[in-house]
Amino acid sequence: MRKVILGVAVSLDGFIEGPNGEYDWCPPPSKNEMDNFLEGIDVVFFGRKSYELFGTSEYASKTCYVFSNTLTAVKGKNTHLLSGDVVSAVKKIKAEEGKNIWLWGGASLTTTFINAGLVDELWLGLVPVVLGAGKPLFQDIKKRELFEFTEVDKQQGYLSMKLRYKG
Repeated sequence: MRKVILGVAVSLDGFIEGPNGEYDWCPPPSKNEMDNFLEGIDVVFFGRKSYELFGTSEYASKTCYVFSNTLTAVKGKNTHLLSGDVVSAVKKIKAEEGKNIWLWGGASLTTTFINAGLVDELWLGLVPVVLGAGKPLFQDIKKRELFEFTEVDKQQGYLSMKLRYKG
Protein backbone atom coordinates (compact mmCIF):
# COMPACT_ATOMS: atom_id res chain seq x y z
CA MET A 1 0.00 0.00 0.00
CA ARG A 2 1.11 3.52 -0.74
CA LYS A 3 2.30 5.71 2.11
CA VAL A 4 1.18 9.23 2.96
CA ILE A 5 4.22 11.33 3.82
CA LEU A 6 3.76 14.67 5.57
CA GLY A 7 6.66 16.76 4.27
CA VAL A 8 7.09 20.23 5.72
CA ALA A 9 9.59 22.65 7.25
CA VAL A 10 9.15 23.48 10.92
CA SER A 11 10.77 26.00 13.27
CA LEU A 12 12.42 24.99 16.53
CA ASP A 13 9.28 26.12 18.36
CA GLY A 14 7.00 24.02 16.15
CA PHE A 15 5.62 26.55 13.65
CA ILE A 16 5.17 26.04 9.89
CA GLU A 17 4.41 29.72 9.23
CA GLY A 18 5.40 32.93 10.94
CA PRO A 19 2.82 35.14 12.69
CA ASN A 20 1.95 36.90 9.41
CA GLY A 21 1.87 33.73 7.33
CA GLU A 22 5.47 34.25 6.19
CA TYR A 23 7.91 31.56 5.07
CA ASP A 24 11.00 33.77 4.68
CA TRP A 25 12.72 31.89 7.52
CA CYS A 26 12.49 28.61 5.66
CA PRO A 27 15.35 27.52 3.37
CA PRO A 28 14.43 25.34 0.40
CA PRO A 29 15.39 21.67 0.58
CA SER A 30 18.55 20.69 -1.26
CA LYS A 31 17.96 19.94 -4.94
CA ASN A 32 19.23 16.39 -4.54
CA GLU A 33 17.04 15.69 -1.52
CA MET A 34 13.95 17.18 -3.17
CA ASP A 35 14.57 15.37 -6.47
CA ASN A 36 14.89 12.05 -4.63
CA PHE A 37 11.71 12.72 -2.69
CA LEU A 38 9.70 13.74 -5.77
CA GLU A 39 10.88 10.64 -7.61
CA GLY A 40 9.19 8.51 -4.94
CA ILE A 41 5.75 10.16 -5.13
CA ASP A 42 3.10 10.51 -7.80
CA VAL A 43 0.33 12.21 -5.80
CA VAL A 44 0.31 15.51 -3.89
CA PHE A 45 -2.42 16.45 -1.38
CA PHE A 46 -3.20 20.15 -0.81
CA GLY A 47 -5.55 21.86 1.58
CA ARG A 48 -7.56 24.76 0.18
CA LYS A 49 -5.37 27.49 1.65
CA SER A 50 -2.14 25.91 0.40
CA TYR A 51 -3.67 25.45 -3.03
CA GLU A 52 -4.82 29.08 -3.16
CA LEU A 53 -1.42 30.37 -2.04
CA PHE A 54 0.84 28.19 -4.18
CA GLY A 55 -1.23 26.38 -6.81
CA THR A 56 -0.24 23.04 -8.31
CA SER A 57 1.70 24.08 -11.44
CA GLU A 58 5.06 23.11 -9.93
CA TYR A 59 3.75 19.54 -9.63
CA ALA A 60 2.00 19.22 -13.01
CA SER A 61 3.63 15.82 -13.60
CA LYS A 62 1.93 14.50 -10.42
CA THR A 63 -1.73 13.91 -9.67
CA CYS A 64 -2.82 16.68 -7.31
CA TYR A 65 -5.83 16.59 -5.01
CA VAL A 66 -7.21 19.72 -3.36
CA PHE A 67 -9.30 19.06 -0.25
CA SER A 68 -11.98 21.69 0.26
CA ASN A 69 -15.61 21.93 1.26
CA THR A 70 -15.87 25.52 -0.02
CA LEU A 71 -14.27 25.48 -3.49
CA THR A 72 -16.44 24.37 -6.40
CA ALA A 73 -13.64 23.96 -8.96
CA VAL A 74 -9.84 23.82 -9.18
CA LYS A 75 -7.44 24.64 -12.01
CA GLY A 76 -4.29 22.89 -13.08
CA LYS A 77 -3.12 19.91 -15.05
CA ASN A 78 -3.94 16.64 -13.25
CA THR A 79 -5.61 18.59 -10.40
CA HIS A 80 -8.79 17.29 -8.79
CA LEU A 81 -11.13 18.63 -6.11
CA LEU A 82 -12.12 16.40 -3.19
CA SER A 83 -14.75 17.37 -0.63
CA GLY A 84 -16.82 15.64 2.01
CA ASP A 85 -15.46 12.46 3.58
CA VAL A 86 -11.69 13.05 3.51
CA VAL A 87 -10.84 9.85 5.37
CA SER A 88 -12.63 7.54 2.93
CA ALA A 89 -11.21 9.38 -0.10
CA VAL A 90 -7.65 9.09 1.22
CA LYS A 91 -8.02 5.41 2.09
CA LYS A 92 -9.25 4.75 -1.46
CA ILE A 93 -6.33 6.67 -3.02
CA LYS A 94 -3.82 4.92 -0.72
CA ALA A 95 -5.17 1.54 -1.87
CA GLU A 96 -4.62 2.36 -5.56
CA GLU A 97 -1.47 1.25 -7.38
CA GLY A 98 1.24 3.85 -7.49
CA LYS A 99 4.04 5.60 -5.68
CA ASN A 100 3.80 7.33 -2.33
CA ILE A 101 1.68 10.41 -1.58
CA TRP A 102 2.93 13.78 -0.34
CA LEU A 103 0.74 15.61 2.15
CA TRP A 104 2.00 19.06 1.19
CA GLY A 105 -0.34 21.17 3.28
CA GLY A 106 -2.05 22.62 5.15
CA ALA A 107 -2.39 22.66 8.89
CA SER A 108 -6.08 21.73 9.21
CA LEU A 109 -5.66 18.91 6.68
CA THR A 110 -2.66 17.67 8.67
CA THR A 111 -4.82 17.62 11.81
CA THR A 112 -7.48 15.55 10.03
CA PHE A 113 -4.89 13.12 8.67
CA ILE A 114 -3.07 12.68 12.01
CA ASN A 115 -6.31 12.19 13.95
CA ALA A 116 -7.48 9.58 11.42
CA GLY A 117 -4.15 7.71 11.44
CA LEU A 118 -3.55 8.43 7.74
CA VAL A 119 0.04 9.72 7.99
CA ASP A 120 2.58 6.93 7.55
CA GLU A 121 5.76 8.99 7.58
CA LEU A 122 7.00 12.46 8.43
CA TRP A 123 9.72 14.28 6.52
CA LEU A 124 10.47 17.34 8.61
CA GLY A 125 12.96 20.07 7.81
CA LEU A 126 13.85 21.41 11.26
CA VAL A 127 14.99 25.00 10.76
CA PRO A 128 17.13 26.55 13.54
CA VAL A 129 14.93 29.56 14.18
CA VAL A 130 12.51 30.42 16.97
CA LEU A 131 9.54 32.32 15.56
CA GLY A 132 7.70 32.92 18.82
CA ALA A 133 4.30 32.82 17.12
CA GLY A 134 2.66 31.57 13.97
CA LYS A 135 0.79 28.53 12.73
CA PRO A 136 1.74 25.37 14.67
CA LEU A 137 2.49 22.18 12.77
CA PHE A 138 0.25 20.14 15.05
CA GLN A 139 -2.93 21.46 16.63
CA ASP A 140 -6.07 19.83 18.01
CA ILE A 141 -4.53 16.35 17.93
CA LYS A 142 -6.88 14.00 19.79
CA LYS A 143 -4.39 11.46 21.17
CA ARG A 144 -0.71 10.68 21.51
CA GLU A 145 0.82 9.46 18.26
CA LEU A 146 4.22 7.76 18.22
CA PHE A 147 6.82 8.02 15.49
CA GLU A 148 10.36 6.64 15.24
CA PHE A 149 13.34 8.21 13.52
CA THR A 150 14.45 6.43 10.36
CA GLU A 151 16.92 9.02 9.07
CA VAL A 152 18.45 12.28 10.25
CA ASP A 153 20.72 14.31 7.96
CA LYS A 154 22.24 17.77 8.41
CA GLN A 155 21.56 19.89 5.32
CA GLN A 156 22.44 23.49 4.46
CA GLY A 157 20.31 25.55 6.85
CA TYR A 158 18.13 22.77 8.30
CA LEU A 159 18.10 19.29 9.77
CA SER A 160 16.26 16.76 7.58
CA MET A 161 14.41 14.23 9.73
CA LYS A 162 12.46 11.24 8.47
CA LEU A 163 10.17 9.40 10.85
CA ARG A 164 7.87 6.40 10.57
CA TYR A 165 4.48 6.09 12.27
CA LYS A 166 4.43 3.57 15.12
CA GLY A 167 0.85 4.00 16.32
